[in-house]
Amino acid sequence: MPVRASLASSVVDFGGHGRPIVLLHGLMGRATTWWPVARWLTAHGHVVGLDARGHGRARRRGAWTTEEFAEDVVNLVEDLDEGPAVLIGHSMGALHAWVAAAMRPELAAGVVAEDMAVDRRGDTVDVWRAYFESWPVPFRSLAHVSEFFGSLGEYFIECVEERDDGYHLIADLEDLYAIATEWGQRDYWSYLEAVRCPMLVIEAEHTSMPAGQQAEMAKRARNGRHVVVAGAGHVVHRDQPEAYRGAVEAFLADLARS
Repeated sequence: MPVRASLASSVVDFGGHGRPIVLLHGLMGRATTWWPVARWLTAHGHVVGLDARGHGRARRRGAWTTEEFAEDVVNLVEDLDEGPAVLIGHSMGALHAWVAAAMRPELAAGVVAEDMAVDRRGDTVDVWRAYFESWPVPFRSLAHVSEFFGSLGEYFIECVEERDDGYHLIADLEDLYAIATEWGQRDYWSYLEAVRCPMLVIEAEHTSMPAGQQAEMAKRARNGRHVVVAGAGHVVHRDQPEAYRGAVEAFLADLARS
């Protein structure tokens, strides 16, 4: 799978054949957090994950605008050269998915947006800062990471690295704050409304996104649908994996028939 040098270290090839399916993680995550989803998605196409800038094995420095993240997604789909891709994103990755689909409609066959809002103007990172900085870093072991994060322990094990004094988050918190700050300063309705391909909006029952906004996203997309997953928190594909899988596979089946 030849991709340009700037992306080569950022791509995880999960396998499969056929239509490309690109997995885009959320803030502070990385491509490998998608492993449980990628295992069943390979029955539906060629599945690859992308480490976003500042995350995983991707470059640590650079500009953090949404458009530049989306351009990386566009470049990956171009380099795969397997036709239009289904772009599946969680949170930050969902934003990058629909912006990339709007920027280059001919490269997007479908978009799955998991628990992300279009307009979060007024949000600040101050609340997050206090929470993140309360973590017992460095963690003493991977078991410590798993215990601390509870039901999301397996997810966060993928997001840490071992250093001399223990385990640390791979991404730099100051970079994450810079990335998220942009979300509180602008909205992305113009991109959402420019998406031409079918779009599935998956909302967590216990979402922290603005009330009603994800349903409105599906209405304002040209070919959108909206699903609320009962009992799920923000990481729907981890909290309620079977419900998430059912929604995504139904969406992919409809794409295959279109």
